[in-house]
Formats: sequence, C-alpha cells, structure tokens
Amino acid sequence: MSFEEQPDFARQVADLNKYGQALNRCESVEEVVSLTLEAMSLLFDLSYSTFVEAHEGELRVVHSTNPHLTPGDQPSETAQRALESGETIVETGVAAGVTDSSEVSATLAVPAQMADEVSAVLVARSTSKNSFGDEHSRPLEILASHAATAISNIRSRERLERARQDLETRKEMIELYDRLLRHDLGNDLQIIAGFAEAVETQVEGQTAEYAGKIQRAARNSADLIARVGDLVSTLEQQDEPEPRDLDAILSETVSQVGDSHESLSVEFDSGEFGYRVYGGELLDSVFTNLLSNAAVHNEGDVTVELSATTPTPDEVVVRVADDGRGVDPEIREEIFEMGAKGPESNGSGFGLGFVRALTESYGGTVDVVDSESGGAAFRVTLQRV
Repeated sequence: MSFEEQPDFARQVADLNKYGQALNRCESVEEVVSLTLEAMSLLFDLSYSTFVEAHEGELRVVHSTNPHLTPGDQPSETAQRALESGETIVETGVAAGVTDSSEVSATLAVPAQMADEVSAVLVARSTSKNSFGDEHSRPLEILASHAATAISNIRSRERLERARQDLETRKEMIELYDRLLRHDLGNDLQIIAGFAEAVETQVEGQTAEYAGKIQRAARNSADLIARVGDLVSTLEQQDEPEPRDLDAILSETVSQVGDSHESLSVEFDSGEFGYRVYGGELLDSVFTNLLSNAAVHNEGDVTVELSATTPTPDEVVVRVADDGRGVDPEIREEIFEMGAKGPESNGSGFGLGFVRALTESYGGTVDVVDSESGGAAFRVTLQRV
C-alpha cells in the first residue's frame, strides 16, 4: 500500500507539516536534531531512530535511540550509501543491523537534502518489520526535507553572523591603521615634502635633483595615504548585509561600465540571475571593479561573459570571465591584498583588495582562475536568501 493510500494519510501529512513549521523555528542544529528524533518516534512505528549529520562529505552520529550507537560514532554503511547516492536506502536481514548479533530486521536510511547537498541522514530501524515500504519511506522523506530546510537556514544565519562579526573586527583594525597613516605618517610626509621643496630651491646640480626626488616621493606617498583613507571611510560606512536582487544590481552595473569603456563587450542575460543575495549598498562596486579591470588591464577589445551557478542551496557564484591575457597563477592570491598589483599594472593596487573586503563583509568569497578563452575568470560567491 502506498503512502497516499493509507487510511490516516491526511492526519499524518498534517502532523508532518506541523513538525515542519516547528523545525523552521529552530535556532540551532541541536534543536533540529531533537525535534526530528521526536517526530520519528511519535509519528512512526520504529524501534530505533538515528540522526546522522553530514559535513564536508563526512558523516557522524549526532544522536540515536539505538543503544549500540553514541554521539560521534561512525554511521553504518547504509547511511553512507544514502549520502553518496542521495537516495533512500532500505536494508533487510543481517545487513540491516549495527552489529552481527543485532535483532534489527529492517533499516531505512533517508538523506535530508536541498538540491544536491545532503546535510543529514535519518536512519530508522525496526526489530519487528521485515522491510520498509513506500508507506514508511515517503513520510520520512517529507520529514527529512523539513529538517534539511531548517539546517540550511540555520547555517546561512550562522555564516552571516560570522561575517558581521568579522566585519566589526576588520573595521576596528582599519580605524587603527587609518589614524596611524593619516594623522601620523601623513603629517610627517607633508613635512618631508615641504622641507625637500625648500632645499631644492637653495641648491643646484645633483643635490637639487635628489631633493626633487625626495619631494615627489613624499607627495606620492601622501597621495596614496589619502586614497587609502577614502577607501577606509567607505568601508567604515558600509551597512550590514540585507536581501538584494542580484539581477537588478548586475543589469545596472553592466550598463554603467559599458558606457565608460568602449573596448568592453559584456555577454549578460539578466534572466540567469534571478536570485536574492545578502549584500550592502556597495555590492554593485564589487562587479564594477571586476568589469572595469577587464577593460583597463587588457589591450584592445575584450569580451566578458557573466554567468551564475548554484553549488549549494544557499550560495550563488557569479563568474566574471574575460578573453584577455589572464592572471599569472603565482600572483592570483596576492592581487587581492590591499596595495598589491601586477607587475605591469599602473593602478593603485586597491581595487581587488576592495572587492575582497566588501565580498567577505557580506559573508562571501572571491577568487580567480583561468577562463575557457585563456583570460581571467573571477568567481564571486554570495549567500542566497
């Protein structure tokens, strides 16, 4: 008999929906585990219930009513198969037990997943049933789906909170360096430049040349500090991430950058970016910098392709790939450091550092790899709403 043909089908669906609503109100994964095991015990005729958490492809038992399992244990091969296949697994006979002497006659392992990401495996065992049919697997799959949604939401909130805390720490450090650079070093450089200018007017020959070089170096350094100060002020004023429409941000950015750089062609379909992501008012600056870099750091006409992928249910990766000369693998990490720039760059070296600082403040990441056409492909990962 199928799940839908059960005489108490409507009641069981209603009970599952109530648990689903309760799971979505959970504040921690521990609460999700406790409530899910409660539902498995009350709604199903099971001998043992086990909640197995999946993290980075590894499984561990979080809690179980089975006396042979304790938190932290490695789960059974049945749970591992459910993780790897992403499908419900049923075992009967000797293979169903945790130990060779187990009285378990049937085991049901259901992956809790959103899209292709499995966050947990619910394992049900019975000492009285010879097998588990559709009337058992279907309702447990519904419960697993509710648990997966709850866990995904909790982890998204945790990542966002960590990003906010990191942003506060980063702002405190930036403020410290800002005071040091602008108020102390900046003033000293102005004094050096002023005295060097005075010396240059009173001497001749090579001495005057040296004084002129000292003056120019001091002025350039002071100018650089001023630009860093502007960047610091921008980051200090950065608001906390909130839901924003990615397609609208990219559409406006592509239009503005295209008007500024005639050599740049952007392949962009706004319909591929129908996602809401966490970001601040400066999120558009991330993509403005990346698109402008493609035009500025490549000679002649350059084409950039924008595309999006969703590697997990709570993330979206925006790929900005050009057909230019690319980025040397040896400096790909260095170019995201504040003040760093490529050997042939005439810029200040703060554009990509700014991009990384902003992206990380939104709980995201950015990196660069080779594009299919041999250029550079910047990948901006953002948290989905």
